[in-house]
Amino acid sequence: MNLIKSTILFLISIQVLQAQKERIGKIENPVDYVNPLIGTDSDYSLSNGNVYPAIAMPWGMNFWTPQTGEMGNGWAYTYDANKIRGFKQTHQPSPWMNDYGQFSIMPVTGSLKFKEEERQSWFSHKAEIVKPNYYSVYLADHDVTTEITPTERAARFKFTFPETDSSFVIIDAFDKGSYVKILPDENKVIGYTTRNSGGVPENFKNYFVVIFDKKFEIKKTFSDSILNSSLESNSNHAGAVVGFKTMKGEVVNAKVASSFISHEQAERNLKEIGNKDFEEVKKGGREKWNKELSRIEVEGGTPGQIQTFYSALYRTLLFPRKFYEFAEDGNIVHYSPYNGEVREGYMFTDTGFWDTFRALFPFLNLMYPELNGQMQEGLSNAYDESGWLPEWASPGLRNIMVGNNSASVVSEAYLKSGDAYEYDIENLYEALIHGANNEGPMTAVGRAGAEYYKELGYVPYDVDINENAARTLEYAYDDFAIYQLAKKLNKPKAEIDKYRQRALNYKNLYDPETKLMRGKNENGEFMKPFNPFKWGDAFTEGNSWHYSWSVFHDIQGLIDLMGGKSEFNAQLDKVFSLPPKFDDSYYGGVIHEIREMQIANMGQYAHGNQPIQHMIYLYNYSGQPWKAQYWARETLDRMYTPSPDGYSGDEDNGQTSAWYVFSALGFYPVAPATDQYVLGAPLFEKVTLHLENGNKVIINAPENSNENRYIQSMKFNEKDYTRNYLSHKELMRGATLDFKMNSEPNKQRGINNADFPYSLSNDQSKLNEPE
Repeated sequence: MNLIKSTILFLISIQVLQAQKERIGKIENPVDYVNPLIGTDSDYSLSNGNVYPAIAMPWGMNFWTPQTGEMGNGWAYTYDANKIRGFKQTHQPSPWMNDYGQFSIMPVTGSLKFKEEERQSWFSHKAEIVKPNYYSVYLADHDVTTEITPTERAARFKFTFPETDSSFVIIDAFDKGSYVKILPDENKVIGYTTRNSGGVPENFKNYFVVIFDKKFEIKKTFSDSILNSSLESNSNHAGAVVGFKTMKGEVVNAKVASSFISHEQAERNLKEIGNKDFEEVKKGGREKWNKELSRIEVEGGTPGQIQTFYSALYRTLLFPRKFYEFAEDGNIVHYSPYNGEVREGYMFTDTGFWDTFRALFPFLNLMYPELNGQMQEGLSNAYDESGWLPEWASPGLRNIMVGNNSASVVSEAYLKSGDAYEYDIENLYEALIHGANNEGPMTAVGRAGAEYYKELGYVPYDVDINENAARTLEYAYDDFAIYQLAKKLNKPKAEIDKYRQRALNYKNLYDPETKLMRGKNENGEFMKPFNPFKWGDAFTEGNSWHYSWSVFHDIQGLIDLMGGKSEFNAQLDKVFSLPPKFDDSYYGGVIHEIREMQIANMGQYAHGNQPIQHMIYLYNYSGQPWKAQYWARETLDRMYTPSPDGYSGDEDNGQTSAWYVFSALGFYPVAPATDQYVLGAPLFEKVTLHLENGNKVIINAPENSNENRYIQSMKFNEKDYTRNYLSHKELMRGATLDFKMNSEPNKQRGINNADFPYSLSNDQSKLNEPE
């Protein structure tokens, strides 16, 4: 018996090894490799992504998701749930920000149950199909299969009912103030929802319209917990119930759209569907996703790597969402989440720049510069409408996170695209200067501690401004971004020099005793006692070991402070060799970000949160690029998997996914407001980037494998290339990168100063001068 068991285990192990080594060639339909359930196995105490399956178009104004959590719960869908309460139109960027403009649709049969906890139905992942453009699930308690396929502002539903005279569809407009009206002659339900989590004007509403292809035999509305025969309800919690007699297998179709402007505009948005039936809309959505995902063709990866890559790319293409609509005359208009007016022009929302300035916006500048140009117009509009640039918009200004990273987002776009796209860069530059020198209406807008920062060169620890060291470090990089943009716009020399000097303010927090960044009191003394493992306090969702590397623009300056490359590399090494100890006293308990670092078995490296995600690439500045290659591959392999627990922390609106996408290509934007990407090593045997200008970037690494993670040598357009960075400008012209990979590091490549990426301290070097 033991021999049989051993033989079975041996055969299984052989199959696993073969699956790991299996490589997939050219892919025709990358959407088939996307799994929107990756990252959904999360909860409040531990994030494996903290996402929901977004059934949506790229950057769509409206997303749809099955709803397993109760109304108002930010964890709208969790993989371990077994009951569905409804199918929700959602605009939620994360569970921590929660939702706005939400309502749900739910089919039921039998006795009429309209309350969430009563109407919910058991379901199984075995009877669930989840694609970016299509969702299907069998609701066991009602014997109904529900299918959804979306457009940007509308969606089609298909309900397959059993034989019964008690088939119903509930339209739930949620609480906090809502309205519904049934129009039986048109098989239509209209309404609006006002439920939100902040960041909206007083007149905020999301207007919706639902049109069925079957006549209503039952028509009821509810107000809170009371069901009645009225065709209209305006209350705290309004909803509608329409009912039919159905034959076995009968399909009832519904079209739904919404608008932040009016019911009339919602009807206009419904024209995205027009006369297209369910399958036509589904096919169109599939084609759209395939088109966007195919902009990056990857070949020569394992099935798991391919699935993880395209699933990460799908997440990278969701935010920031479009918050604009098309008026009757075809002009672009938007409801302003800042002043409540309907204005002309673009608007985008649901992104936090603290997260997304790092990789998500650099990805857009590389692959979607025209779209990012529209986003810049939207930011200019946001400044006009609110007087500030939004650091976290959902949909309007939200008071969360630190920094003034709109400076990076605005500067990078113009530095990389110039005047190629029409938007008012002078207005945006004015907005940057305003935000960089003033406190805003909330601590997450403008710069909290701006006067201290301007006078002292740092935000003090002892003046009741939380997370002051993190603010200082990010303000310094943001000043660098303004310095770069000021040069590009030929601003006065004194203004350019001012922001260049302020970009060096990171030095004010460097503690030579510990070789780490440390909070400093107003009197110039470092705060005491100092525990580099203490999360929060002077830092944001991290500790000094995470934030000491937040000198994106001047790593050479940081190397000099630490005493040279050897000491710098030793400090970098400690991040991975130190145990995952922590001090959670600032929070009064273990927050999920701490737990995710603790259990990852990568020392103090906390990939599940943003502050340290660039740190791996810093070995390229200090003569040990092979360590960046090693740790980038370790993180790609260990921190991302094609499973419901596939992330190592919050996915955060495309940022953590964009890290994977960039790192799988073999480079990463450490300092977005420069022209450079810093090298890691490619994950696949071949990648083709189809740039928007028609050019291609081809990345060849034919010897790539699990073992061959190191760059032995490299050619750029058939010429030997030893630099540890790539130029955005050169890539945009089209390029072929040929990597020779090996299982052993080449410790002679990329070790000379001329090979190192840009640092502000080397600004006089024309070789490394960013564009």
